[in-house]
Order: sequence, then C-alpha cells, then structure tokens
Amino acid sequence: MNSVTVIGLGPMGQAMAHAYLDSGYDVTVWNRTAAKADDLVARGARLAPSVEAAVTANDLVVLSLTDYDAVYAILEQAPPAAFAGRTVANLTSDTPDKARKAAAWLAERGAVQITGGVQVPPPLIGKEGAETYYSGPEDAIETHRAALEVLTRIDHLGEDPGLAALFYQIGMDMFWTGLVSYLHAQAVAEANGISAERFLPNAVKTMDFRYFLEYYAPRIAAGNHEGQVERVAMGVASMEHVLHTVEASGVDGSLPATVLDLFRRAAAEGYGEDSLTRLIEVLKR
Repeated sequence: MNSVTVIGLGPMGQAMAHAYLDSGYDVTVWNRTAAKADDLVARGARLAPSVEAAVTANDLVVLSLTDYDAVYAILEQAPPAAFAGRTVANLTSDTPDKARKAAAWLAERGAVQITGGVQVPPPLIGKEGAETYYSGPEDAIETHRAALEVLTRIDHLGEDPGLAALFYQIGMDMFWTGLVSYLHAQAVAEANGISAERFLPNAVKTMDFRYFLEYYAPRIAAGNHEGQVERVAMGVASMEHVLHTVEASGVDGSLPATVLDLFRRAAAEGYGEDSLTRLIEVLKR
C-alpha cells in the first residue's frame, strides 16, 4: 500500500491528509494539538505519538505549517538520525532564503527537501486544475510524483529549493494586493448604496487583467516603455479622481493615495509620457 506522513493539520494539512485517505493511502499524521487528528483517525489514519515516529513512519513526509520557525520547532523534536533517507515535501509558506536554509538543514540530516508553494485554497486540494509550485531535486520529485499528484498537479520550476517559495511569494504579492483593491472598491460601492451582489459582475470584468499582462510582458522583456496604450501622466490624473471619489464617499483613502504617490514619483522622474510599465524601474529603486 502507498503511504505518506502529514505533519501539520491546519486547514491545508487536513485537506491533504483527507485527499490521501480518499486515494487509499496509508496515512500517518502528527499535530501539536492531537485532537485535530480525530476525524482523520476515524477514517483510518494513524496518529503518531511523536515527531520522530511520524518522520520515520514513511519515506515521504509532507509538511504544512505556518512558517519555517514552526518547521524547526517541530522537526527539532526528532533526532537527526530520524531524517536519514527521507524526502520532505515542505509546503510551508516562507521566504526563498529560509527555504534554502531548511533544505541545507535537512541535507545535513540525510534528508532531501522538495519545496512547495500550493496555489489553491484547501477546498481545492485533490481537485481538477489545482497546481503547486515545486523546486528541488528532479529525481526526488519523480520518485514521489504519484503521491504529490494526489494533491495537485506539479509545476517543477527547477533545482533551487528557494525557487518555489519565490514564485509563491510573488503570487501572494499579486493575490493579496488584488483582493484588497477589490475590498476597497466594494467599500466605496457600499458607501454609495451599491451592494456586493450588484457590483459583482463589474468587479469580475475589471479584475480580468489578462489583456494587459499579455500586452505588457513582451514589452517589459524588450525594455520598451513607450506610452502607446496608457501613460504615467494619465495614471496621475485618474488616481486623483479616484482619491477624490473615495474621500467624498467617506472611505479611507490610504490605498489609492499610495498608488497615486507612486505615479507622481514616476512623473517627477521624467516618465510622465511613458507607459505604466515604467513603474517597475521606480519600484526597484
């Protein structure tokens, strides 16, 4: 029977352990709060009595923890010898540098780390279309491909253990700022009597940036920042209108004010007639 260990039973770890049980795996679990394993144990999972027992139970150990501080706090409970020959699929969110250091820490103990960045929320684990960024040794990924694909499709970015974390955090930059912009817009809508249901189709259309991403990417790569579709100066004028509308609605204006400040900085540096993509140069300084 195929087998796996899952350490960390928050919403994501729970979803992963259930997906493995659904696929007929022999699943060993461990969590600091043991009661979180009750439903899994009722379905046939084994609750390990210690971190050492969890790690040594299977060749593949899947980690789903809050951050890498939690990774060390938990894994250091097991002796170094417990990790020998293990592959650790570390799906914990943190920085690229911390992912690299954790890979080295595990290598010192005879284990291999596969870094992962899951691109879907817990309810979509095991569902069609779900995908995870992975980085680390290709042979380790191939050895455990079937087990990893129980959870999601694999997007192997390369050998560098920090690469999956980098792609994941870049994605989170887009995800959180994009969602906050929607919630800010909805606050303005509600201040003007427009319900979330009424605004929804408009929000969905406005948040579809595919045209712009596909238009910008090759121009950014080529260093072409000509203002053919839009210009920084237009952004300044537009964001001034947005900020005035927000403040007149009685809504906090700090978010659009920050964007307006960025446009004004670019204009002040002489980029007023250039494309919005010039903001990359401003942001990198």
